[in-house]
Amino acid sequence: MTTRQLLRITTAGSVDDGKSTLIGRLLHDTDSLPLDHLEAVTDEEGVADLAALSDGLRAEREQGITIDVAYRFFSTETRSYILADTPGHERYTRNMFTGASNAHVAILLVDARAGVLRQTRRHARIAKLLGIKHFVATVNKIDLVDFDKERFAEVERELHQVADRLGGADLTVIPIAAKHGDNVVHRSERTSWYEGPTLLDYLEDIELSAPHPDPASLRLAVQWVSRPTSEQRRRYTGRLSAGTLSVGDSVVSLPAGNRSTVTALDTLDDERSVGVAPLSVSIELADDIDVGRGDVFVSGSEQAVLPVLARELDATVCWFFDAPLRAGDRLALKQGTRTVRATVQELHTKLDPETLDEVDGPVELALNDIGSVTLRTSSVVVADPYAENRDNGAFILIDEVSNDTVGAGIILDAREVKPSGHNRSDIKWHPSSLDRSYRWGKTGQRGATIWFTGLPASGKSTLAVAVERALVEAGQVAYLLDGDNLRHGLSDDLGFSAGDRTENIRRVGHLTRLLADAGVVALASLVSPLKSDRDTARALNDAAKLPFIEIHVATSLAECERRDPKGLYARARAGELRGLTGVDAPYEAPENPDLVVDTTEADIDALVTQVVELLNSRR
Repeated sequence: MTTRQLLRITTAGSVDDGKSTLIGRLLHDTDSLPLDHLEAVTDEEGVADLAALSDGLRAEREQGITIDVAYRFFSTETRSYILADTPGHERYTRNMFTGASNAHVAILLVDARAGVLRQTRRHARIAKLLGIKHFVATVNKIDLVDFDKERFAEVERELHQVADRLGGADLTVIPIAAKHGDNVVHRSERTSWYEGPTLLDYLEDIELSAPHPDPASLRLAVQWVSRPTSEQRRRYTGRLSAGTLSVGDSVVSLPAGNRSTVTALDTLDDERSVGVAPLSVSIELADDIDVGRGDVFVSGSEQAVLPVLARELDATVCWFFDAPLRAGDRLALKQGTRTVRATVQELHTKLDPETLDEVDGPVELALNDIGSVTLRTSSVVVADPYAENRDNGAFILIDEVSNDTVGAGIILDAREVKPSGHNRSDIKWHPSSLDRSYRWGKTGQRGATIWFTGLPASGKSTLAVAVERALVEAGQVAYLLDGDNLRHGLSDDLGFSAGDRTENIRRVGHLTRLLADAGVVALASLVSPLKSDRDTARALNDAAKLPFIEIHVATSLAECERRDPKGLYARARAGELRGLTGVDAPYEAPENPDLVVDTTEADIDALVTQVVELLNSRR
């Protein structure tokens, strides 16, 4: 039996252009509807509501629009089809992005009366960005303009202008009336002036470029590791997104670079000797190498086409969230089966949906905006450009507080970074040749750490600045490590998730230890909301026998919100800022701080005196 070639289709266009009706008509006229489904949407007069065949959600039926992506299937004698009915409403652009991500062809619907609209251009641009090569524009509702040839020609010219702006997309334009079936499956006598194909004829005749399975381009992202309790070796399961894999092949796991040989290969149905993309497989290796979810197997041959081990990505992003995306924002980035933290380094351009021009230097990407950005990841991403590998070149962005998907993107370019050396066995801690007591005796000063913790806007930095000045004016060497300043350099790759906050405190804790060991009074002013993180910083200094003084700036939340010098609380209460300590992220007050102060009404000079006296008593 010959396997029918599969064609994946996405619909695109503005709301009410008739996408759901068109899909219903295709299903109806190709006899692809179960009888009970057809009866369910047929009224007493025998007229079928074709749009209802795709609009399955209650909200969609009530509003008369498509919200979610609905997938429908049908077949002809020569081909099988998967249709993604995507929403036309601007608010649901993210759903269209999802529906188009795996499509071979985009059906771009345009209302013959309205012509090309803003959302038409946006959807066409998204489809082009996602690598769709074939576009068919259906000028729908041609019956409502009396099958006028001139009106069709006007809309056709508009559509070709859009195609030209997209770099000359392959475009065919067909006049249809989806409600009545004109030129959808059967040729219409009411458009005798039209000599092109029907929509189905066009879809049947599309020539898809056949994949060229090349063992050298192997990509197998590990989704699951099976750890048997018997004598069997571990199994590594995932989907081949590129290339072929055979028993006996040499493979390398990235990013670690461990090498082994495939000794067995299975699918859900049977054991095989060869797997070809896009097959899901489970493999066994000759060696028990360290491989986990998110790692990627590539070819171990000399001819291997390798991905980039990158921490900087140039990407095009479609933003899905109400709060805008800005430079400096931190998010989780999920690429294939691997999730890392990412920081928006820079916004480069934003798409103007009216002109399809790229506007330079945007301040932010708002809901449904499309723009080019540079992302910096906290750990290595095994990346390919999207144009070369759709699976390994695409990602989603996730809010770390709500776990909502807030954006999706495609990788345009990935850059390697120099590997970190802190885990290498040849890197050792080298003690100073100068004894601490000798150093302190020569400088005449003993080092210590003063750690200021409290809610945002509690007055930590104000007090720390005043203490630093008092110490320096008294002839002592002191240096303030301010939380905001540290995130411009030492911690510029970190966000505000629990994991990133912990890493930030760890870094600052090590820095205070080094400064204190040199005889400097290190003042750290950070929110540092978690007790466990502050305890880590204290333990680092305690282990080195260095004084560590924890000061809780216990100004009330109400007073901090009243001050709100940066507007953070206002933005958080309005839903524009996520993860602000005291609002939607916890603050664990110290249980046994060395000093508790409240800056609400206290005299700063008096507080400085308390801090300096406490410092002198500990050194």
